[in-house]
Amino acid sequence: MTTTTTETAQSGRMSKRDRNVIATLLVATFVVILNETIMSVALPTLMIDLQIGANTAQWLSTAFMLTMAVVIPTTGFLLQRLTTRTVYVLALGLFCIGTTLAALAPGFWVLLIARIIQACGTATMLPLLMTTILNLVPVERRGVVMGNIGLVISVAPALGPTVSGLILEYFSWRFMFVAVLPIALAVLAYGAVRLVNVGEPGEQRLDVISVILTVPAFGGLVFGLSNLTDPDGIALGIVSLVVGVLCLIAFGLRQQALARTERSPLLDLRAFDYRMFKLAVVVLCIAMIALFGSVILLPIYLQTIRGLTSLQTGLLVLPGGVVMGVLGPIVGRLLDRFGPPVLAASGGVVLVGALLGLSTVTATTPIWLLLVLHIGVMTSLAFLFTPSFTSGLNPLPPHLYSHGSAILTTLQQVSGAAGTALLVMLMAARAATLVAAGESQTAALNGGISLAFLVAAGFAVVAAVCAAFLRNPVPAHTHAA
Repeated sequence: MTTTTTETAQSGRMSKRDRNVIATLLVATFVVILNETIMSVALPTLMIDLQIGANTAQWLSTAFMLTMAVVIPTTGFLLQRLTTRTVYVLALGLFCIGTTLAALAPGFWVLLIARIIQACGTATMLPLLMTTILNLVPVERRGVVMGNIGLVISVAPALGPTVSGLILEYFSWRFMFVAVLPIALAVLAYGAVRLVNVGEPGEQRLDVISVILTVPAFGGLVFGLSNLTDPDGIALGIVSLVVGVLCLIAFGLRQQALARTERSPLLDLRAFDYRMFKLAVVVLCIAMIALFGSVILLPIYLQTIRGLTSLQTGLLVLPGGVVMGVLGPIVGRLLDRFGPPVLAASGGVVLVGALLGLSTVTATTPIWLLLVLHIGVMTSLAFLFTPSFTSGLNPLPPHLYSHGSAILTTLQQVSGAAGTALLVMLMAARAATLVAAGESQTAALNGGISLAFLVAAGFAVVAAVCAAFLRNPVPAHTHAA
């Protein structure tokens, strides 16, 4: 059984079956993305329990990001070649296998393999969700549904540290995976039985050369950026970045050549022919830098300078995640009524203000003010994500839905890694300079964190300006429907 865009557009509303499809995908995507950041405050515990060093433990996060960066570009092809149910079962099945293996892992290497398997499933879910929404939801109702996507991609990673902090306070690190597994298995079983196929699978052929190029291109970029935060790995990071950039250029040229000859590119870059898509990419990438920056920098400040525990840190950032979750659907409804420019630009302005506020924090800043500033960051991102996704993907024709979704997800992953690397590098460099000038370790670290947030605020200014130009044009292909 299939559902087409034309049928949905003609009805002007979604059927109960279509709503069930989207709800199933939303829950599954929330679970797998929550898992992406759940390890952020668990690394010290794993270092003790597994008897490994910090550099080794960091690979549990780095390998996950590397795998995501390599797998996501292939999802454009997979979503056009296979049925919706097949991709869903494959993605969530891999995630469940990886989660089970992680919960039972006897040592570091098994846990690392488990995280890689998890990442293979995680990489596919968000492009699958976005592509399905574009196929099922009429243009005039996409704002509300995209608001739910905004909830998933922003609240899930924001809640990761809170969930892991609560679990680690009372249980072993293995329960981070044990707690997730039953939910993932239930959603997998439900989807395997009830999920319907959206559209018809095509006959596209997999371009092996493109697949090979994705490994050094996207993997090299993420690996290189991650290594820039390690003083002992800077040289390797620079080499990886150079190789990644060169292979990325080769990958792009290969995709353009395949598109010109009417063959099937792995990732169709013709989505960049649409101005709104390009603007949305800029806004979303900067928003991810702000999101991951706050996820990384604020816990460092709270635990190192203010002396809070992992549980206290998780509880402090929890209200921001809850506010973002509540705002997601609301922003979606407002978007359908008022359009993107006012909402997105307002979010950009609030983001600039909140990050500037965080750049001024000291060891005596009131906790209530930190809470307000963090809620400000999360609120602004809710107003940025939904309009940007909607404006960027709406103009695309149906044959570019899966590719546009994959491009956005890939670039968000790379920008998240880039933002984390840049902000942590700036923090460390500034702290080292201040220590050399005679400042205490605590004061120097505070100065480094302030600089990092100030730079993030500078990026946010660019996002706010671009957001003011976002529009929500009705795609030409809908007129013929």
